[in-house]
Amino acid sequence: MANREALRDLQTRLATRLQAAKNEELSVSSWLAVESGGQPYLLPLGHAGEIFPWSALQMVPYTQKWFLGVANLRGNLFGVVDLAVFLGGTPLRTEQTLSETSLLVFNAALEVNAALLVDRLAGLRSLEAFVSSAPPPDDAPAFLGHLYIDAQGTRWQELNLQQLSQHPPFLSISA
Repeated sequence: MANREALRDLQTRLATRLQAAKNEELSVSSWLAVESGGQPYLLPLGHAGEIFPWSALQMVPYTQKWFLGVANLRGNLFGVVDLAVFLGGTPLRTEQTLSETSLLVFNAALEVNAALLVDRLAGLRSLEAFVSSAPPPDDAPAFLGHLYIDAQGTRWQELNLQQLSQHPPFLSISA
């Protein structure tokens, strides 16, 4: 129970900081850091919307394994994508582990009612948090950005949510 309250506090603080950052002029090197399937990712702040705790979903038959269903978040319906599975991972999820996840909604400006299931919110990052970077491979999907390495050696993959929201496989949920 204490973990759940701590998670809610973190989500509230992150939501407040996200809103404050959106109200200021954003640089292209401001990210929301998340983990999904054990992998760290950087999502541009301008592409991220609200963060919600795990919510019960309405399952949708005959869809891709990464499409978990539809969630009602503040009276709006969002398709929920398991980010780790979409990117090729196979995380094992139980009711307990799902209850500790978060749903990150795409910014309304991207005009897609989608939310990403992420395992952990890791705060906000700026370019100064990293010691080096490398461009994506030539054959990488358009939504994969640079790979950034922090001082601890953690490799953070940048994901462009605008490009992801227009990626044909992401838009094709039917199995």
